[in-house]
Amino acid sequence: MKHVTQIKPTESVSVDQERLAELYTELGEISAEDVVCRAMEELALRLTYCDRLHRTSAWPDLRKSAKSLIAIADQIGMSAVSSAAEHVIDCIDQNDAVALAATLGRMIRIGEESLTVIWDLEDIKI
Repeated sequence: MKHVTQIKPTESVSVDQERLAELYTELGEISAEDVVCRAMEELALRLTYCDRLHRTSAWPDLRKSAKSLIAIADQIGMSAVSSAAEHVIDCIDQNDAVALAATLGRMIRIGEESLTVIWDLEDIKI
């Protein structure tokens, strides 16, 4: 076997635009844009932090950080990120290091792609 196949997983993500519309209705355009921008920034930071925690085997801190990702993602309609973070927590709770590595990679991919989707929404002015 001289051929190596490289697999580049991709995720189909979307942002719950109804959730975003609710946020804009509740807070008004300026406040909602501020909340979304801060949430996106925090989400990006936490995704990187989760990766770093995984590399140092800091499971309790990784669990805590994934838990906070759920709240942030739910706030701005990123249900796929929230679901992936729940799966990361499940892997930590089950002490399954192999599944954790795969699931964490998936959470990071979904998070990054979701950030791109929300960034590209025409209604968001950053």
